[in-house]
Amino acid sequence: MSVFKKLAWFFKEEKKNYIIGVGALILVAIIQLLPPRVIGIVVDSIADKTLTKQKLLFWVSLLVVAAIVVYLLRYVWRTHIWGGAARLEKRMRKRLFHHFTQMDQTFYQRYRTGDLMAHATNDLNAIQNVAGGGILTFADAFITGAITVVAMIIFIDWRLTLLALLPFPLLAVLSSKLGDKLHEAFKESQDAFSRLNDKTQETITGIKVIKTFGQEKEEIEDFQEKVDYSIRKNNRVNFLDALFDPLITLIIGLSYIISISLGGYLVKTGSISIGQLISFFNYIGMLVWPMFAIGRFFNILQRGNASYDRVNELLSEKSAIVEMKTGIKTPAKGDIHYHVDSFNYPGDDTKALENIDFTLHEGDTLGIVGKTGAGKTTLLKLLMREYDDYDGEILFGENKLQHYTLDSLLHSIGYVPQDHFLFSMTVRDNIRFGRPKASQELVEKIAKQAAVHEDILGFSKGYDTMVGERGVSLSGGQKQRISIARALLTEPELLILDDALSAVDAKTEELILSSLKETRKNKTTIITTHRLSSVKHAKEIIVIDEGRIIERGSHSELIALNGWYKRMYDHQQLEQKIEGGIN
Repeated sequence: MSVFKKLAWFFKEEKKNYIIGVGALILVAIIQLLPPRVIGIVVDSIADKTLTKQKLLFWVSLLVVAAIVVYLLRYVWRTHIWGGAARLEKRMRKRLFHHFTQMDQTFYQRYRTGDLMAHATNDLNAIQNVAGGGILTFADAFITGAITVVAMIIFIDWRLTLLALLPFPLLAVLSSKLGDKLHEAFKESQDAFSRLNDKTQETITGIKVIKTFGQEKEEIEDFQEKVDYSIRKNNRVNFLDALFDPLITLIIGLSYIISISLGGYLVKTGSISIGQLISFFNYIGMLVWPMFAIGRFFNILQRGNASYDRVNELLSEKSAIVEMKTGIKTPAKGDIHYHVDSFNYPGDDTKALENIDFTLHEGDTLGIVGKTGAGKTTLLKLLMREYDDYDGEILFGENKLQHYTLDSLLHSIGYVPQDHFLFSMTVRDNIRFGRPKASQELVEKIAKQAAVHEDILGFSKGYDTMVGERGVSLSGGQKQRISIARALLTEPELLILDDALSAVDAKTEELILSSLKETRKNKTTIITTHRLSSVKHAKEIIVIDEGRIIERGSHSELIALNGWYKRMYDHQQLEQKIEGGIN
């Protein structure tokens, strides 16, 4: 019953609806006592030979009216109880999704996508069932059962009722023990489903890589192992769940044996009539579903309790990125002063950045270069507040990053990541993702700046072409340029291109950079890249190695230093000449 306590906040808010719904259920239970009683009266009338046509018509009419009233009351309880359950699911789903959008990178490194999807589907359905099926089975198992027992005492015989119900406490004891085991089994079943869900999502996302390396057979075998494991855990749940039904059948059977034995004796001695005994058997029959509902009730509660704990564990996670309540709401603007003495990723003792110090004046372009893993993207992550736990400070304008609200800071930044992500929508909607109401004219203007307009016109439906999931229907260069267009459309104060030109040819790269230089004269740009030609025009270029700045200056100054930058530039120029010669 602890899950009801955990959901007390919801039942308090929906108190009126649940009072009406449960009230309708109680009325249904009371009215359903009428048919067995009427049957007993009619049987006694037949036995006494006092049944007349008028009496029979009266009792039949009464049953018809009762059936109509029950029909209407069932409509009332369904709309109020199941409606409340739907509102709980909606509220929990909205709350969980909002929580996902607020969490930091550490959270998503700790939880797999499949786990989060399982929480947002199976677990929420199980919680919703507590507020719907749980309330219904509670009413059936206890309220309906209790009302039926009272009717048996009042209308038939208290001694017969007491003895017929003697086996029922055994059901409560065994149900409690089975419920504990079911709770643990269902938790393991949900965990297994999470792993299976994660494997499915990962396989679908990486299907190109799997096929390229010919690993289909191995992936199928690994998937089958997870399916088998999940089935074993589900079978355990089903086994424990299935034990309720035979248990209830046994209890009801014992009750019938007692009723027939003692009831026959009471009829023979004249303590009750034959009609009353028939009514009693009907009431025992009415207790069958409440007894089955007890098993279902504990099943629903244990599933809901396990799922609520899993979801609550997620919701209790706190983001390390804390937004100031009195944060600056005006868009970030101005020079960027970057002073980071050291930064370590959570759980890693190795310094990812050390002694990074530079000032980027508003309207200038900064180039960041270095070998893979040098710390270029890490530097940008701090600038976008993906991590706050570092020694030093970063100022945007005159204020620290932490003094801005996240909206005001991030709306001032246009970011094009290395792993460009496109949504399963039209090309047009992907470009105007940050400004959904942007006109077609503006979309095309920005697409031209990103050198992707002509490519789009070549698609089957132009700007209305649907992009496959994660942009699978486009080439790498097209995805990069659409991502650039998406960032440019928001007209950010700071544009960050994180190795975002790696998949385009040199000619297209030059077109994009020339366009950026023209259209962003008074706005700041940061470009990280492996291709040094992308940053030749930058006001300053810094070379990162193992999280430190080892060289800095303009292109010509770095060439004159005759260091890493000069060697890499000469190497790339040679590669370009060789490729040109081959072509």
